[in-house]
Amino acid sequence: MFHPKLIFRIVGLLLFVEAIFLLGSVAVALYYDEAILSSLVISIASMLGAGTLLAYICRGAERNISRKDGYIIVTMCWVVFSIFGSLPYIISGYIPDFTDAFFETVSGFTTTGASILNDIESLPNSLLFWRAMTHWIGGLGIVFFTVAIFPIFGMGDVNLFAAESIGPMRSKLHPRISVTARWILTIYVGLTIAAVVAFFFAGMGWFDSVCHSMSVVSTGGFSTKQASIAAFNSPLIEYVTILFMFLAGINLSLQYLFIFKGRAKQLFRDTEFRTYSSIVIIFSLFIAFGLFFTTEMDVETSFRTSLFQVISIQTTTGFATSNYVLWMPLLWLLLCALMFIGASSGSTSGAMKCVRISILFKVVINEFKRIVHPNAVIPVRMAGKVVPSPVQSAILAYTVIYILVLIVGLFVNMGFGLDFLDSFGLSVTSLGNVGPGFGDYGPMDSFATLPVGVKWFSMFQMLVGRLEFFAVLLLFTPVFWKKR
Repeated sequence: MFHPKLIFRIVGLLLFVEAIFLLGSVAVALYYDEAILSSLVISIASMLGAGTLLAYICRGAERNISRKDGYIIVTMCWVVFSIFGSLPYIISGYIPDFTDAFFETVSGFTTTGASILNDIESLPNSLLFWRAMTHWIGGLGIVFFTVAIFPIFGMGDVNLFAAESIGPMRSKLHPRISVTARWILTIYVGLTIAAVVAFFFAGMGWFDSVCHSMSVVSTGGFSTKQASIAAFNSPLIEYVTILFMFLAGINLSLQYLFIFKGRAKQLFRDTEFRTYSSIVIIFSLFIAFGLFFTTEMDVETSFRTSLFQVISIQTTTGFATSNYVLWMPLLWLLLCALMFIGASSGSTSGAMKCVRISILFKVVINEFKRIVHPNAVIPVRMAGKVVPSPVQSAILAYTVIYILVLIVGLFVNMGFGLDFLDSFGLSVTSLGNVGPGFGDYGPMDSFATLPVGVKWFSMFQMLVGRLEFFAVLLLFTPVFWKKR
């Protein structure tokens, strides 16, 4: 059963939350005495006005959120947040076209990091801060922040949390969802502060440190520089970025148990963490070996460049220090594989996630065993626990949908005149929330020249990829809208 008044009231209240976040950009504009201040104030007024109107019209709504309500609210909030989040770009005139402004905002909130900007340094600091803030909000989730800070939705918190959470098996640190959300938020904020300090002492200014910290912890990829991290030309900054990208790719719940509960063994015994770490090590060494023998890089530079690009792509952060499109095809083909795999579930990264890849691999192995021993009962285990059949089925369904949406994106992009490599790269990077693609849309290129139709379908892929398909695509199925 649906509760329209409740849905629109919550969307209205969440616009107040977005306005609060945008106040950070107002503070930056005041500090740097930027002329854009009036545009930011108008944007905030628009958010507050729309939020107030929705909250007033829908006053007296029920407080209990059904599961169906949760999926509608989450999808609507991501779209509405992106629409209003694009206002600072449009009103200020820095990105006057709505499609481009919406693309930049959706890319920010979904932590994709693909940009239509050709001269990022020309933006005022307040807009650069807002770009980074959209990453930081979207990294954990729009509704997640509200549940963590303002537990105002009563018993419906669990349905909102389930609709926006990512990963096939969601862990709860506490029986109350709001408490779990606050504990995870503590780790998220702590990582961000630690990254700010580390970047500053590595040689960045305070402003760049703050913006890059929000981008790296959210595995987003927006930089304050057109050349991304390469603009700083600092091996130390690159190693700091590598460290925090890797940490951001670890399940935040595991990090909480490790830091606050001292459960180090649980972290290192976790199958997904071991898979994630192993992939990083194996791919980094292989690509470093290839770079050393096919380029003029020395041993250390080959290793650092390889490690940076591997972790950046696997965690779907999208930062770059080298244009991997210029490497030998085998090396960037390996990076393409990482765009599918992703990092850990329960982290801020996108793509398939290591846990799904691990379970799929074990399911395939078990099928071979069943052929040899047809009467044997062979369970699939992760971290010593049996993976239930419904979870296995959900992962198989997720994988099929992932591949189908990717293929549809390939055909859509080619239908608008792009070649196969560009089309495939755009579909993979948008769906996995990675950022850079291949061909003419690699790590050092802008997405500004994309046809309008491709931009809109890429935004759709970013959104369904970030919300892991079911929360969005479920709304397009007849069974969802049936009363029973």
